[in-house]
Amino acid sequence: MNRNDFPILKNGLIYFDNGATTLKPQNVIDSINDYYLNYSSNIDRGEYDISFKADEAYNKARENVAKFINANTNEIVFTSNATDSLNYIVNGYFKNILKSGDEVLLTQAEHASNILPWFNLSNEIGITLDCIPLDDNYHVTLDNVIKMINDKTKVISLAGISNVIGDIRPIKEITKYAHEHGIYVVVDGAQSVPHIKTDVKDLDIDFLAFSAHKMLGPTGVGIMFAKDKYMSLIKPLKLGGGMNESFDSPDEIKLKEYPKVLEAGTPNIAGVIATSAAVDYLNKIGMDNIQEYESNLKAYAVSLLSKYHHIHILNTIADSGIISFYVDNIFSQDVGYYLNKYHICVRTGNHCAKLLKNEVGVTNTVRVSLYFYNTKEEIDKLAELLSDPEKIRKEMI
Repeated sequence: MNRNDFPILKNGLIYFDNGATTLKPQNVIDSINDYYLNYSSNIDRGEYDISFKADEAYNKARENVAKFINANTNEIVFTSNATDSLNYIVNGYFKNILKSGDEVLLTQAEHASNILPWFNLSNEIGITLDCIPLDDNYHVTLDNVIKMINDKTKVISLAGISNVIGDIRPIKEITKYAHEHGIYVVVDGAQSVPHIKTDVKDLDIDFLAFSAHKMLGPTGVGIMFAKDKYMSLIKPLKLGGGMNESFDSPDEIKLKEYPKVLEAGTPNIAGVIATSAAVDYLNKIGMDNIQEYESNLKAYAVSLLSKYHHIHILNTIADSGIISFYVDNIFSQDVGYYLNKYHICVRTGNHCAKLLKNEVGVTNTVRVSLYFYNTKEEIDKLAELLSDPEKIRKEMI
């Protein structure tokens, strides 16, 4: 699907590491080049034509991203990545409203970016953290969430899709129940927003974080969504140019309105504009089409890989395009090096989900994460190369 739009694929590469970052289509590359070649200037500072053009493109990007997730424009903040967005949510908002003894619910399948900021907040102000147990398939279920909620639970913070297991969490149902009990819901959308239709109004979530580079956009751009009623309560964590109206003394500081007040300094202007181009590209294909294609391709891959007794797949029934497995008696990183000889890119290791080993009993896996430009022919090649464990061992020498 649309492979000709991705210049890097013309080199014979088989790219299965889309959970880490995605490839870039030509229109995104052209958008970056257009900015630097034709109107490279700062925003909100210049009284000249190319600066006005940069302002317009940057503001349009905010509108486009907001529309993409069905948010209001003033509910979108541009950050440097999803990690930055989650840190802003934790430290800019929850640090100011939570108190010692308040509980935050996570899972052991969460990415480091949705665990470490909460760990740090626990050390700083004494909040308690607990993990929602996963079911037999390592999935998050509403029933298990309900079992963990108590009168001290204030926040539930979950990935929309796990980056290792790939389960699509029932976020809408969890949010409905959480809100009935006065609990905030934070969603790490790094793996979900690029792959499934995300409607923040329908989900009714309070905060969302995601990255442009996992959805065809450039690196160095993140998005933080916060409901309008919470946005103005987020404390700026960075002060400086671009976020103030005036300052004459420590007692006379006037800051800009939200969300601009949370975007201090010169942003990644080219990156934000190119993120808008990535959104245009995804909209043209259609998120429902992307999800259906990936689901079918994942099922095809599982059907092939499951034939081999030396390959153990952790998540055969998860609905996203993520497949995590290990090979009998072969270190996962060695499998990755072996596949690299054939220009196949996979992720190996713990995938920044270092607590998940407590649930699955496996420390390192190979992760194949699919996107709409992957094909059955690429899956065939992968399965062929993994079919003979002796071949893998010999070529590791």
